[in-house]
Amino acid sequence: MHSIRYIMVGGFLGAGKTTSLGRLAKHYQDQGLRVGIVTNDQAANLVDTNSLRSQGFQVNEVAGACFCCRFNDLMSTIDTLGLKQLPDVILAEPVGSCTDLVATVLQPIKQLYDAKFSLAPFPVILKPSHGRKVLRGEKGSGFSPKAEYILRKQLEEADAILINRIDELTPAELKDLIDLVEEQFPGTPVLRVSARTGAGFDALTELLDQRGDFGRKVLDIDYDTYAEGEAELGWLNSSMSVKAPQSFALDELLLNIVERLSERLKLAGFEAAHLKTIGLWEGFFGVANLISSESAPELSLPSSCQVQEVDVIVNARVACDPQELQTFVTAVVSEACQERNATVEFQQTQSFRPGRPQPTHRFALAVT
Repeated sequence: MHSIRYIMVGGFLGAGKTTSLGRLAKHYQDQGLRVGIVTNDQAANLVDTNSLRSQGFQVNEVAGACFCCRFNDLMSTIDTLGLKQLPDVILAEPVGSCTDLVATVLQPIKQLYDAKFSLAPFPVILKPSHGRKVLRGEKGSGFSPKAEYILRKQLEEADAILINRIDELTPAELKDLIDLVEEQFPGTPVLRVSARTGAGFDALTELLDQRGDFGRKVLDIDYDTYAEGEAELGWLNSSMSVKAPQSFALDELLLNIVERLSERLKLAGFEAAHLKTIGLWEGFFGVANLISSESAPELSLPSSCQVQEVDVIVNARVACDPQELQTFVTAVVSEACQERNATVEFQQTQSFRPGRPQPTHRFALAVT
């Protein structure tokens, strides 16, 4: 029977999961393997899904809740990816505010679908900007202790911890972060990577190719704290169409939206877990994002396009009231478009706080 290699890459919001999955997908495709990607979000209109599809990958999305609460949808989505030909590799990106994935996703796959899948080691990506503050126990990290609890639990259940963005860290900063991780999560392998440049990915793919009994670290977890930590994040997905009488630079619009939103949130004292915006036009696309209040907004995937019409999607995950977040997004998008003499039509917006996780399955004991 054909066995599908199931690779799930975890990490907090803005850790670099989507960029990592895109790089891994290309690696496996270059080896001649058939690759399917499954993204996951609490709502529809996900920048990550559109970004990966625009890069030519076969992508389906599980929306409406995390993989653990939509486990059956995860399995059916994988089946859909295999309608024409079964994939050799499934790359799965869970919601960045979710944890307890070993007990609610990996162990159910192993215990219910063992003949269909082989599980790769479960890596979790650590974002230096938030990770450093949380692991040091610094006040003013931008998140409450309950939200920080989720990040710590994500690292606790990892088979390997990936310190991302090493290209942006000094040797001293990298050493400090490695020391913190090794002290607080002893025995867990630590890899140094840059999803942007590909540094360290040879070691990551070597890890993921290992065969063995992985995904066994079932957490002792307080679901009340977990649910309250998730609910403190305002969630927004918004899609819109932008039109102008004269062409404008798409990348400048996308970056300007993120810059304006970053400034509004700073002034209000709200921490951004992650902001993303994508512009899609006739096969071209650009992406701008922000990963924390300490970081500068960046154009992560430039389109280098001049456009008069474009579809734009904004995803925002911020420690604030979702209705206030929606007000901010509506205002900054309108301002950025007005500056370019463009009109904007908001097509669909969802803003909310995630509900309490209700896993389809939860296996408290790992099987061999």
